[in-house]
Amino acid sequence: YDIARSIHLQRKSVGFVSTMGYLHQGHLSLIQKARRENDFVVVSIFVNPIQFGPKEDFQRYPRDLKRDVRLCKKAGVDVIFYPHAQDMYSKNFKTYVVVEELSDKLCGSFRPGHFKGVTTVVAKLFNIVQPDIAYFGQKDAQQAIIIKRMVKDLNIPVRIRVLPIVRESDGLAMSSRNVYLNEDERRRAVIIYNALRYAQDLVRKKTKNSSFIINRVKNIIKPKVDKIDYIEIVDLEELLPVDKIKGKVLLAIAVRIGKTRLIDNSILKLP
Repeated sequence: YDIARSIHLQRKSVGFVSTMGYLHQGHLSLIQKARRENDFVVVSIFVNPIQFGPKEDFQRYPRDLKRDVRLCKKAGVDVIFYPHAQDMYSKNFKTYVVVEELSDKLCGSFRPGHFKGVTTVVAKLFNIVQPDIAYFGQKDAQQAIIIKRMVKDLNIPVRIRVLPIVRESDGLAMSSRNVYLNEDERRRAVIIYNALRYAQDLVRKKTKNSSFIINRVKNIIKPKVDKIDYIEIVDLEELLPVDKIKGKVLLAIAVRIGKTRLIDNSILKLP
């Protein structure tokens, strides 16, 4: 609080990137943008327990604080906020932030309570850091849409910037969870990006029927993954299914390869 207050009193802008650590180039692209656009940059590193379900990977989620600190310093971060769970959630913690309806769709239907944990921790972080601009990645498209809605509905004085997905050289979206993939799984994971590109080509050729695109994408992905959670084309505000593509829409994919759940997406737009 004190640092944020003193920065604002100096009429300096605060850029903020919230992370769960184990930083990769995707995180660094957000930090670099924040560094270019603000006087002061804060990065939080917090593996948030309340956004993990009982059978999810909270305990094994990759962590490497020393490496994260080194990368942050190199990127010009001014402050790293690294709280412990007991600092964020007291024993009698009872207050949660829920963006209704949006939180139950796509990933929300497979991870009940996940977005309730995300919006609660992000609201707390915004209150603590008091940023002018907060930066999020397009890879977590649903998360970004939900946070934008929370900020709007609760009149939180922060601007949300959503930056493009950063990918590996073969197209796989960068994610801290990619470390879970073995060699065979990692090779198979590239199919997600290939399917997204195929969908983009269909739309460039003026294909408008969502069901047709979804079925083609499913046929490409299915042989290479162990389970498809969803392949959906939805609008960018309410996350409702779209029958015919008009304007910009979101093609969102969630699959499981081995024990790893991977998400990716693309914004489709008719030429």
